[in-house]
Amino acid sequence: MTEKREYTGDYPEKTLYIPGPTEVREDVIEEMAQPMFGHRMDRMTDLYTTIVEDTKEFLGTENDVVVLTASGTEFMEAAVQNLVDEDLLVTTCGSFSERQANVAERLGKNVDTLEYEWGRAVKPEDVRARLEESEKTYDVVTCVMNESSTGVRNPIEEIGDVVAEYPDTLFVVDAVSALGGDFVDIDAHDIDVIFTSVQKAFAMPPGLAVCVVSDDAYEREVASESASWYGGFQRSLDYYDRKGQTHSTPAIPVMLAYRKQMKYMLDEGHESRDQRHREMAEYTRDWAADHFEMFPESGYESQTVACIENTAGIDVAATIDDVSEEYDMVFSNGYGSQLGEKTFRIGHMGEHTVESVKTLTDAIEDVADL
Repeated sequence: MTEKREYTGDYPEKTLYIPGPTEVREDVIEEMAQPMFGHRMDRMTDLYTTIVEDTKEFLGTENDVVVLTASGTEFMEAAVQNLVDEDLLVTTCGSFSERQANVAERLGKNVDTLEYEWGRAVKPEDVRARLEESEKTYDVVTCVMNESSTGVRNPIEEIGDVVAEYPDTLFVVDAVSALGGDFVDIDAHDIDVIFTSVQKAFAMPPGLAVCVVSDDAYEREVASESASWYGGFQRSLDYYDRKGQTHSTPAIPVMLAYRKQMKYMLDEGHESRDQRHREMAEYTRDWAADHFEMFPESGYESQTVACIENTAGIDVAATIDDVSEEYDMVFSNGYGSQLGEKTFRIGHMGEHTVESVKTLTDAIEDVADL
C-alpha cells in the first residue's frame, strides 16, 4: 500500500524537457494568483469567450471550440462515447493509440484496429484499403497525431483527406502532445474532432483540455442516445451559445493563465510557432544522428518530442538522474517496459528554443561522456 509522503515545498527548480508538462512563463503562472470570482459572473463570460475565440483565431478554424477543465483523455473518451454507435476503426502505432482502442472497448464499442509496429507510422493508403475492404461502415476512424511514446508524427492531413471520402465516417484525432507546436489545417482536412491538453505545446499549467468540433460531429452527437454528460459537445456548445460560459464549474485560475498565454501565442502566430518547433526538432535529430539514432520511421519524426534510440548503450536512467542532479534539467526515459532503456525522449515544445534545447544536449554529452 502506498504511504503518505509529505509535500514540503522545498524542492530545487528543474527545467522540463519531458513530453509534458513543459515550461511555463512566469507571468502566465502569476495570472493564477488573481482574487477568485464566481463562474456565473459577467467576468467569467468575458474570460471564457476571450479564450474560446482566441483559440479559434490561433488555430485558424471555423469549427467550434470547447475548453474544459480536464486532461485531453476526457475528450478521447467523450469522442468515442458521443460519436460511435457501434463500430470504429482505431489506428495504433504506440501506447497512446492503443489506449484509444482500450477506451473504446471499455465503452462497449466494436473496435477494429489497423496496427503498426511501434515506431512505424500510420499510412493513408492502408486506411483507404481498410475502409474499402471492410463490410462495415465505421462511425469513426481515430488516429494519434503525435505518438509521444515512440516519437512518431502520423500524417493526419492525408488520412483526413481519405476519411473525408466516406461521408458516414467521422475522423477523430488525438493531438495532445502536438497541437500548438505543429501546424495542422483542421478545416481543410475535414478533421471532425481534434483535442489537446494545454500542458504540452500550449506551454500552460495542467488542468484544461481543448477540443475542436465540426458541425458533422455536433449533429452526430445530437442524434445520439448515449452521449457523454460532462464531455458532451452539445451540452458544452449550447451552453456557450446561450451564456458564454462553461456548463460546469471550471478551473478559473488556469483559465486566467490560458488567457495570458494565448495572447503570447497569437502574437507569435501559428505558422511562426510551427517554424520554431520545426527548428528545434531538426536540431535534436541532427544531434541524435551524431551520437545515437532516431527511433521513429524516417520521415515521420515528431515535431515536438524526439524519441532517440539508445544505440550508444548509455545508462539511460543514470544519465537522467545525473543531468537532473548536476544541471537541474529533466528529460525522459523511453515509454513503458518496451522502450524504457532502449530509448529516451526529449520534449522540445512550448516555449523552448534551439538554444535552450542545446543546453540540455550539452549536459547529456557531458554526463554520458559522448
